[in-house]
Amino acid sequence: MNHVLVLNASYEPLNVCSTRRAHVLVWKGKAEVVERHDEPLRTATNTYVRPHVIRLVTYVRVPRSVKRRISRRALFARDGWRCVYCGDGAARLTLDHVVPRSRGGDSVWENVVTACGPCNLRKGDRLLEETPMHLKRVPSAPSPVLFISLALHRVPETWLRYLPGIDPIAGNAAQSAAEAA
Repeated sequence: MNHVLVLNASYEPLNVCSTRRAHVLVWKGKAEVVERHDEPLRTATNTYVRPHVIRLVTYVRVPRSVKRRISRRALFARDGWRCVYCGDGAARLTLDHVVPRSRGGDSVWENVVTACGPCNLRKGDRLLEETPMHLKRVPSAPSPVLFISLALHRVPETWLRYLPGIDPIAGNAAQSAAEAA
């Protein structure tokens, strides 16, 4: 495992970085080790703690106005790998704009949802009010936890207490949703 979970000073998950980058942050005094591996980092002359979870010493203000770009994988994971109109997870999934782009809808998290092919075709270029369809859940921007879970094949068990919303049994929100589909 070469990944380290980076927490803000408030224990809010921020990102994942390499062991080397985490060690440098700790060595410079910008972070502290919260969880460590059993096996240390060794150099020719020294031995250091191998970080598994680090916490920044000073709070980093994360600009909420900066939106992450929409990717199909992140969108499908946010919606649980299921159509938000009918709930089907077996059909081919597509990306759908709730307010169609031809009607002034933007490509933002709050306007883009996962739809199965038949529902996307049925909705077409119409607004929801013009169809008998409705959303099973309101679309919103995903939390950073989703992107952390998507960055890894499997989230380590020691990280689970710092990542709200990840199923402790499955170990990975995106992984468990993909396996259910």
